Amino acid sequence: MSKLVLIRHGQSQWNLSNKFTGWEDVDLSDKGVEEAKEAGKLVKEAGLEFDYAFTSVLTRAIKTLHYVLEESDQLWIPETKTWRLNERHYGSLQGLNKKETAEKYGDEQVHIWRRSYDTLPPLLSPDDEGSAVNDRRYSDLDPNIIPGGENLKVTLERVMPEWEDEIAPKLLDGKNVIIAAHGNSLRALSKYIERISDDDIMDLEMKTGEPVVYDFNDKLEVQSKTKLDK
Repeated sequence: MSKLVLIRHGQSQWNLSNKFTGWEDVDLSDKGVEEAKEAGKLVKEAGLEFDYAFTSVLTRAIKTLHYVLEESDQLWIPETKTWRLNERHYGSLQGLNKKETAEKYGDEQVHIWRRSYDTLPPLLSPDDEGSAVNDRRYSDLDPNIIPGGENLKVTLERVMPEWEDEIAPKLLDGKNVIIAAHGNSLRALSKYIERISDDDIMDLEMKTGEPVVYDFNDKLEVQSKTKLDK
């Protein structure tokens, strides 16, 4: 059986300050660094060995992956960084405090923006100085596919080509894979892998720094799911 480990990045500076982050490139907090290192120790204790690693192009996920691999003596394995594993784009909510946004728009509306499968947040204009169109890491992408905001449905559609073209073939070949990414890109993948309904996905949480281990059979059907903790 092949194994897939999903890990949400450790706590970021904006997780700490309770802000919508999305595609903003925010670093790990001190706690986030410790969470990532602890995840690596858990991976090592569990005897998990990987053949390939995937992450986003955002610092908090990349650093988490590297801490996990360093702590488990696997920093040498091949890794792919791709925008397709980025966090869900929160549109014009990015950078706003979640509590203050809830006070302005109401708790229910903010909960829908955060957890709904198919409701878009307020969109960010391509002309906005904060648009990813202006970020060099996306300079090789068609500007028309750079989002101004995403829901989980759109995030899943964006993640799936990476799964189908790169990740799933390795798992089908019996290789073990680790993905260090973000709460919503990993929720999207989990929805697909576990066949979670549109309604039930609202209740799925991904804790920062917690490795989630899937065992697959040769048809990529989930045989077991385990969360590693102290």
